[in-house]
Formats: sequence, structure tokens, C-alpha cells
Amino acid sequence: QVQLVESGGGLVQAGGSLRLSCAASGRTSSTYTMGWFRQAPGKERRFVAAITRSGSSTNYADSVKGRFTISRDNTKTTQYLQMNSLNANGTAVYYCTARGGNILYSQEKNYDYWGQGTQVTVSS
Repeated sequence: QVQLVESGGGLVQAGGSLRLSCAASGRTSSTYTMGWFRQAPGKERRFVAAITRSGSSTNYADSVKGRFTISRDNTKTTQYLQMNSLNANGTAVYYCTARGGNILYSQEKNYDYWGQGTQVTVSS
């Protein structure tokens, strides 16, 4: 089992930045592909970004490319999501996720472990 705990959410003005963190613990948590999804009010949960266990490969949703950066620190078994140039579409609950292996996935069904989520609200 892997436990995931997100932090760093909050209120930010449009155009601003925010950095989310996700601390992983449990069974060899540093050997997992990790990712972020988000769920806006009244909408389905959607893929944001993913990173392989080595950190050498990443994948992003088109809507966040060039503005968001995913990274990880395997010594701390923590991953991060740096979000820049946030707009109203960024308002959502952001979820940290993980799965075994070293392949990038963008579909929710491919991930095994989920955090409780952290709220991000972008004000205009």
C-alpha cells in the first residue's frame, strides 16, 4: 500500500502561481509513477500531469502545457506540481496519484493510489 498526502492548495489570484506537494509513504513509494488529476465543480476528474519513477519522463494535459511543471524528489518520496499563470479553469480539487511501474498514463483507471485532494481556487 502507498499513502499519499497533498498540501499547498489555497486561494490565488488569476495570473498567479501555486506549488502543490504530495508526500508518499508506504511500500517502496519511490518506485512508482506519480501524477496529478483535478476535478472542477460539477465536472469529471481529469488528468493534469504525470512523471515516471526516475523523473526522466513527464506528460501533461494540453490545457496546462507550458504553465505547469511536475517534478519529484525520490529521496523525500515527494512529488510537486508547480502551477504558473493560473486562470479560472484552475479552480478544482487537485489529487495526487500513483501506480507501480515506469509508464506514463493519463487515464484515471490506470492509477491505483489516490490522495484526499487539495483545493485550489483561482480568483479573477
